[in-house]
Amino acid sequence: MRSLTIVCIALLALSGCQGAYFAAMDSAGISKRQMLSGRVEDARDSQKNTQKHVSSALENYRAVVHFDGGDLEKRYNALNDDLQASEKSAAAVHQRIEAVETVADALFDEWQGELGQYSNQDLRAASAKQLERTQTEYRELLQNMKTAESRIEPVLSVLRDQVLFLKHNLNAEAIGALKGESGNLQNNIYGLLKDMQRSIDGADAFVRQLQRNAAP
Repeated sequence: MRSLTIVCIALLALSGCQGAYFAAMDSAGISKRQMLSGRVEDARDSQKNTQKHVSSALENYRAVVHFDGGDLEKRYNALNDDLQASEKSAAAVHQRIEAVETVADALFDEWQGELGQYSNQDLRAASAKQLERTQTEYRELLQNMKTAESRIEPVLSVLRDQVLFLKHNLNAEAIGALKGESGNLQNNIYGLLKDMQRSIDGADAFVRQLQRNAAP
């Protein structure tokens, strides 16, 4: 029976029936707060994966541009693999940020609506203050996530061009032509990694705060 329930919930998620999906999750004992925490962690993990693949791509790009012997084609293949892995991770980052937004909007709408159910005004005021604080922290988190995400494609676009150029011109002359671009690409990647780390740290802090707070 539990397995059937899980399958039904998964089908609701895939069908896009968010209201029914959230209701089913709530019936299964999983609150929107728990879902938000889990989705923020998923988005964080996707960013970590992107960090890892982009960092590896930079390392292999350097190895190609500053090639001083060995198997050049092997270096190129490693760089191309990193590029493809980075692109997949970037797509996952986008999808998971959207998933965070969906459940956050549902949580905050529910929380705001439930404020009217309080008869004790002191408790209502305390809950309203907590809601406002959580929304402020969430907006900062979302901004950091989106800022980091916005830097991914410009970096991948440059890297994609250079990998494609190398694919058709894997020789010393082509490598020399790329050396002038390596500094800018490296700086852009460093900026991306820094923004992603800020977003990852913010996600960890937000999840800790959610877990400390009592459910509304």
